[in-house]
Amino acid sequence: MSAAANARVWLDAATAPGEPEVDPPPASSTQRLPARLRIALAVSLLAHGVLLSLALGGDALGLPGLNFPWKERRLGADDLRIVLAPAPLPVPLPAPAVSAPPVTAPAARESRSAPAVLPPPPPAPPAPAPARPTVNLPVAPDAPATRASAEAVAPGPAVVADDTARKQGEQEARARAAEQARIEQARIEQARVEQTRIEQQREAARLAAEREALARQEAQRQELARTEAARLDAERKEATRQEQVRQEQLKQEQLRQAQLDAARREQTQQEAARQDAARQEAARQQALQQEAARQDALRQEAARQDAARQAAARQDAANQEAARQAQAKQDQARRERAEQEAKREERLRAIGQQMKQEAAQRDAGPTTSSLRRGWLFGRADANADLVEYAQAMSRKIEMNMTFDMVREAVKQPHAQPVVTVAVRADGTVEKLTFVASSGVPAIDDAIRKVVESQAPYGRFPPALARQYDVVEIRRTWVFDMAIRLQ
Repeated sequence: MSAAANARVWLDAATAPGEPEVDPPPASSTQRLPARLRIALAVSLLAHGVLLSLALGGDALGLPGLNFPWKERRLGADDLRIVLAPAPLPVPLPAPAVSAPPVTAPAARESRSAPAVLPPPPPAPPAPAPARPTVNLPVAPDAPATRASAEAVAPGPAVVADDTARKQGEQEARARAAEQARIEQARIEQARVEQTRIEQQREAARLAAEREALARQEAQRQELARTEAARLDAERKEATRQEQVRQEQLKQEQLRQAQLDAARREQTQQEAARQDAARQEAARQQALQQEAARQDALRQEAARQDAARQAAARQDAANQEAARQAQAKQDQARRERAEQEAKREERLRAIGQQMKQEAAQRDAGPTTSSLRRGWLFGRADANADLVEYAQAMSRKIEMNMTFDMVREAVKQPHAQPVVTVAVRADGTVEKLTFVASSGVPAIDDAIRKVVESQAPYGRFPPALARQYDVVEIRRTWVFDMAIRLQ
């Protein structure tokens, strides 16, 4: 079976009666299809065209072959070669397939405009009456009688025309499919060329960027090389200069060493001459010294005797002076002890007077005033709230840079003052009393300023406020690097 007959069988099977006919879509619908769908439809048509071109037979050991439609370029139909054989029994045959009418030029142009969908064949005409079966068999060359008999019973011109029209339609369909495949192949090739061009442009841009980067790197390398060369040249020049300076210093050192050697030789000669003169002078001096020693021994003996007499006299005078100084020291110690005793007595009298005054105030307190008073004269007391308040008051005076107020005054000789401060329940100062003065009015005034500057000292705790309205706290003020209240 030839490729044309094989294609005809496939086309007849595709257009067999009884199958639903599909109306062709309008030409404008394919134009509205997206590009991806058009490409898929074109590829599908191309695959179907290739399948229709398969040859199921031939000389290839019964395997299917592939025949392309452009390999058969003939305008006319093949010669019919018919061999009739008697049939044992008449068998009704199905209606022969009617080939599609030839496609005219307008239809071909329409198909080119809408390559996505092939138009379906027109409806088949009514089937003719059953006829004898026709078999396409090759005619043997040595059978002229058979050829004649075949020609005598050859089919009519209508059958030949239908066969020719069907072949032409098949050829037109294959031509259209090939044209569509060629157009699609050309579009794909154009897209591939365009993609190749874009890739080449990208590659060229990448290569240009790489060349530019290499050029920059080369320029940087050259600049680094020039910089390194300049640095090496500067180092060589600096090394040359340093070598010249070293050579010059070496020359100067050699010259100086030569001068030193000459001076040393001159000094050696002078030292030798001096030693010679010194030996001569030493010999002369030794003789003179011996004479002088002898005379000096005489003088020393006389002086020793005189010194012994003077030493005895000085010893007597020293003993008398020591006795006098010891007496004076004893007198001075007695006077100092008397003065210290007088000062102590004076201080004790002042403390006693102050205590008498305070006792008088305490005795007169309930009659002259309704204030409740408390006293703290030491560090310890049974009232813990009173002790804690006194400590807080002392810390405030000691830690708030108050020493600057008395820094200059305490440089004078002074005694350690004893001060009593009366504080009200609201933290204000009622009065300040010196039990023992420092002996320096400036220090006493500075103490008053320090106490007033740190007021108020805080309200009494509730427990302390319930007991007292005024608290008198006595402390000894000590000045060294700061103010300390003892």
